[in-house]
Amino acid sequence: MRRLFHWIGALALTALLPGAALAQNNETTTLEVGYMPILPVAQLFVMEGAGWTDEAGLDLELTRFSSGPAMVQALASGKLDVMNFGIGPAMVARANGVPIKVLAASIQEQIGLIARGELANAFEGNDPAAAIAQFTETQGRKPKIATFPNGSVPYTVLRYWLEEQIGVDADAVDIVTMGASRVQQSLLAGAADAASTLEPILSVVQQRDPDARVVARGNDMLPHQPGAVLAVREAVLKEHPEAIQALVAQHVRATEMLENEPAKAAPYVREFVGKRLIDEETVTAALSSPSSNYLADPHMIIDATRTMADFQRRIGTLKKPVDVDALFDTSVYDAVMPSTENAAP
Repeated sequence: MRRLFHWIGALALTALLPGAALAQNNETTTLEVGYMPILPVAQLFVMEGAGWTDEAGLDLELTRFSSGPAMVQALASGKLDVMNFGIGPAMVARANGVPIKVLAASIQEQIGLIARGELANAFEGNDPAAAIAQFTETQGRKPKIATFPNGSVPYTVLRYWLEEQIGVDADAVDIVTMGASRVQQSLLAGAADAASTLEPILSVVQQRDPDARVVARGNDMLPHQPGAVLAVREAVLKEHPEAIQALVAQHVRATEMLENEPAKAAPYVREFVGKRLIDEETVTAALSSPSSNYLADPHMIIDATRTMADFQRRIGTLKKPVDVDALFDTSVYDAVMPSTENAAP
């Protein structure tokens, strides 16, 4: 009943929020939005594909990036109003003085470790540390694990899993960083033994390589791991509060569709993620995967963000400390969400 209440409430918001009033008055707010073509930011694809942003009086000028760190560079140069990217890059940007606020979560525990070939076989009947040791001994080399660039969420979660969860030094494996599209290519070409990655790569690789399998999920690697987030420049939030409130409302609405009706969301998502390479059935499967844990509530990821920030400082990918409390602004989400305290059971 709680989910249903949120769903009805989110739909009602399109009529009640200031953004709806802006649209009715033919007023449009243009926002420069950075994103990566990955499933963890699928809310953006749903709200754009379904036309909800137009209805809310929002004109989103989209810029595609290959990685979160690349988006941080754009932020540092003064570009972008709104960002759909990982919490890791968000922390790096804030720590380096870029005045941004995380307004909503997008997903959590979305990273999985998928292995193929002899490494996948080594995990049969072995704990992860033993599997890595067995592969190294039998193959005469360290397993090669592909992932996103240093500082990204997939990279950080991989390092955390190795060092904090299974007690293996990062030097025991060969971590190769690259852009999202190359991770899938490396696995399917046999250039990598495993990847710390996300959907739809997890589903696509398993479909095309019957011997590949996910050997660790997000809850194994970093429990409650924060994933992608919706963030905005503080100046934009101050200048366009009604538009940003409307944007967060559509983010909540899209989250509910992704969570409750993945098949309905799939066509919108496919337009942005592998349209010519992935069929709609695969996108639906990826959206329904155990690694697709969509949520919008920023309160739910704050504690795990602190855990990740502390770890990133320790391994050197976060060069400067970040004030996690200052990074988040939950007031916009709280304003657009109807209270559930008095909801009927």
